[in-house]
Amino acid sequence: MMRPGLTADGRHVRIPIRDQVLAPVLDDLALAYAEDPVTVGHLLARHAGSVLRLDHAEVSEDMPDHERHMRATEADGTREALLADLPDEHQADPLLGPDDAITLGTRLTRLAAHIRHTSNRTSR
Repeated sequence: MMRPGLTADGRHVRIPIRDQVLAPVLDDLALAYAEDPVTVGHLLARHAGSVLRLDHAEVSEDMPDHERHMRATEADGTREALLADLPDEHQADPLLGPDDAITLGTRLTRLAAHIRHTSNRTSR
């Protein structure tokens, strides 16, 4: 369960995605690379090429839409190849049951209300 909090200055709500989602994915990628650097390196290089071609297609003014879609599909495919061997908990977006979703929503609302109340008091 994500535990949102306030930033150090108290002006924003921080949702710790990096610590709870990205860090484990990066750890798994590092372990996979240590286990088979040739294959993982090849997959990363191929994905990097796909991403660069997609970036070029997105900023190019004369690139046809079908070419953009083809490059997006290629980038999705190379990304999926990298993600295929990750543990199941990294395969999809985190899913929250009703109670966890209500708890997260309540925490976000409470923190946002605190920020609004604090900023309204200081702006007077």
